[in-house]
Amino acid sequence: MDLKITNCNNFFKIKGTLNKSNLKLFHREFKNVFEKLNDITINIQDVVGMDKYGVEAIVQLHNEALVKNKRLSIVAFGCKELYDHFKTDTAA
Repeated sequence: MDLKITNCNNFFKIKGTLNKSNLKLFHREFKNVFEKLNDITINIQDVVGMDKYGVEAIVQLHNEALVKNKRLSIVAFGCKELYDHFKTDTAA
């Protein structure tokens, strides 16, 4: 399934598979997003799959938000690979 990203204001919806072959679209959509917006929300409800490159792209966006002191929210049930990456077994 192809990747489709739609947005309205600061709410982005990702649909399809986020993988190595379509990272260029993902990077183009989110390039300099934190220069324009202070917070964004990404809905991953319709993501049907994500490889390690897709997970890394989300992680990079997350790290950019932290460095620039911006807010990134990822909402909906989505890809297990992304959940596993951010999951922690210990309390802060």
